[in-house]
Amino acid sequence: MPDAFFTSSKNRKRKRTTDAAGPSSLKKAARKGVQQNGVRKQAKKKRDEELDSDETDGDGANIDDMDLRAPSDEEDAVEDDDDPDETPAEKRLRLAQLYLDSVKQGLSLADGEFDAAEIDRELISARLKQDVLEHAGKVHLFVADSFDLSEPPTTILRTKTAKAPVTCAVATESGKYLFTSGKDGSITKWDLVSAKKLAMFPAQNKIKGKGKAPAIDIRGHTDQVLALALSGDGRYLASGGKDRRLIIWDVESNQLVKGFSGPLCHKDSISALAFRKGTNQLYSGSLDRTVKVYDMSPNVMGYVETLFGHQDNIVDLDALRNETCVSVGARDKTVRYWKIIDETQLVFRGGGKSRIREVLEGGLADDNQEKSGVVQKFVEGSLECVTMIDETNFLSGGDSGSISLWTTQKKKPVFTQALFGNEGVIKTPRWITALGSLRYSDVFASDTLWKLDPKLRSFSLMGTIPAMGIVNSLQFVSPPKEFFQKAADPTKEGPSTGRWLNVGKGWNRALVVALSPH
Repeated sequence: MPDAFFTSSKNRKRKRTTDAAGPSSLKKAARKGVQQNGVRKQAKKKRDEELDSDETDGDGANIDDMDLRAPSDEEDAVEDDDDPDETPAEKRLRLAQLYLDSVKQGLSLADGEFDAAEIDRELISARLKQDVLEHAGKVHLFVADSFDLSEPPTTILRTKTAKAPVTCAVATESGKYLFTSGKDGSITKWDLVSAKKLAMFPAQNKIKGKGKAPAIDIRGHTDQVLALALSGDGRYLASGGKDRRLIIWDVESNQLVKGFSGPLCHKDSISALAFRKGTNQLYSGSLDRTVKVYDMSPNVMGYVETLFGHQDNIVDLDALRNETCVSVGARDKTVRYWKIIDETQLVFRGGGKSRIREVLEGGLADDNQEKSGVVQKFVEGSLECVTMIDETNFLSGGDSGSISLWTTQKKKPVFTQALFGNEGVIKTPRWITALGSLRYSDVFASDTLWKLDPKLRSFSLMGTIPAMGIVNSLQFVSPPKEFFQKAADPTKEGPSTGRWLNVGKGWNRALVVALSPH
């Protein structure tokens, strides 16, 4: 026999209660209900180890055998013989049916609305395929060949010439509203259907004197507005600028919802904003070299964290559905791919090579090509803009006039279109000041339209859209059937960040055009 010293007095197994607290069928149903929830089942095992086998409630029934779920209308269904015995396959089928019902409701497909049920099935099938491909995070819309740019596209809206240059613009995904901002600190709301001005968010008076601490009572911007972004549901508009304020506006009521300044905001001008697609998670970039993350859910509306890494001003950033974003750091000549959950970043270094390195790598051959007029190189001193094509591929542009295609699998660009816009008596490159892409597709734009290769290895010129001036921001929108596909294109006489370049014939306005597939 084992020694009594090593024998535990605690029973290893639970004793079954012999007193009948209720019908056995009720206990059976409760146990089946517990088995359907894996978390509740694990919690039950843990409690079984901690509770003494002889402990019962006042009525004599074991607390672990009781169904502690809140009563609901489905209680009768749970007690039914079919629901407790639901197999995993049947559960998946039931959830799929609920999803289809929600999709049908979202598409406004009422029963009997169409004579043929096949129309409903085709629409739902297309929607399901689109959802699956978007969650996969890969390019799946190859629509570049469907556009005919032999003739100028139709102009939907051309705002009146503003006194202050237009710095940025953003449109809702539904194609209902357009918001523009300028160097005067105001934000204008436009109706894209009627092409009328709906509202204006005026600027506050600037704080004068040496003590320029941010005011506690935030009612608007006091300086130039440099960035705008709309939440995934189109409910909130975020704005930021040189006054170091981040302001959240209600799109429908045109009211200020929340303002951030001081420790919870940036220490320098806010130059870029982007919402994570389909969510209320906001990313902001600043000239203080940091990226900040905010949660703009109605019940939170707060700051989350700060990301460090850039060695120069952050001038642009972009984000899609995953919890990642990309940013460019101007003269540090890097594109950084931020993984928010992992708290890591991938660094992609752009810019041209130094003269010494070119000589070591065969620069004499390059000199011969330059003399013959075949190749001409310029050193890229700054990266100015970035846009995401899908979750792993993105584009960047800089002051050398070149556009680079990147993938997260390689540290070097996959393809570079060098020296686009090289013009003038003295051959100098023209800046790439803005990039925009039709999400998850093979179309993107700078000051011209481009078509991506199906394998995402290169891109080629697709067409041009006439717009006088310097393009400060670009956006593609895919509205419902009643709208055409639109690209918001604000142009102005000078760049948004106030550099020395000025175009006398430029437009201080926002331009919206429709690209209709043939």
